[in-house]
Amino acid sequence: MNAPPTPPATKTGNAIPWRRIFLGLGLIAGLAAVYGALWSSGMLEVLLDRDAMEAKITAFGFWGPLLVIALIATAIVLSPIPSAPIALAAGAAYGHTLGTLTIIIGAEAGALIAFAIARLVGRDVLRRWFGERLNLGLLNSQNALTGIVFLSRLLPFISFDIISYAAGLTPLKPWRFATATLAGIIPVSFLLAHVGGEMASGETERTLYAVLALGILTLLPIAVRYIQRRRDKP
Repeated sequence: MNAPPTPPATKTGNAIPWRRIFLGLGLIAGLAAVYGALWSSGMLEVLLDRDAMEAKITAFGFWGPLLVIALIATAIVLSPIPSAPIALAAGAAYGHTLGTLTIIIGAEAGALIAFAIARLVGRDVLRRWFGERLNLGLLNSQNALTGIVFLSRLLPFISFDIISYAAGLTPLKPWRFATATLAGIIPVSFLLAHVGGEMASGETERTLYAVLALGILTLLPIAVRYIQRRRDKP
């Protein structure tokens, strides 16, 4: 008795991951719907105004810190929404300790969500299109990628949102991304909470000192890197 014929082999390595594509489109539509709801309800204007944001989260009483965490995470996932006014409002409303804590949790949660979205939707698609070319250079070094994420968190002028999404498209391990992000956002979160608190106090001189400290923190990694390069030159 002859064995049944073997079906011809099919190439699945380069097959288009339609499920991932549809999932990505669904996520984009969902994020757009959330942004539209915030805009139509007028909440988007509140998010852009530190004083109005402080009044809003204070009005929530016990649930205010949870609102801050949710709003910061949402602002990171929905990149067009800036998270800085929310962080400053948290510092103004809750001071250094609780304000810093809520900023850290919200930023970490938002970063992990953005990382997961990019990893779930985009990483597999890029690998199918570009193959092993994605693993060239720094993209193949876990230490280098971790260092890049950590340094980017210390520099407020580098988009927190874009780095989170971009990291999800690399081979960086999730635990490394989470650790580097957490370590990098702690000092920045404290300073944002501090600046927010000083702005709420109405004392201009103290606010200027806080802003100056934030600027020094921003420039410090650049200065260290510059000095290292000068030393390495023959």
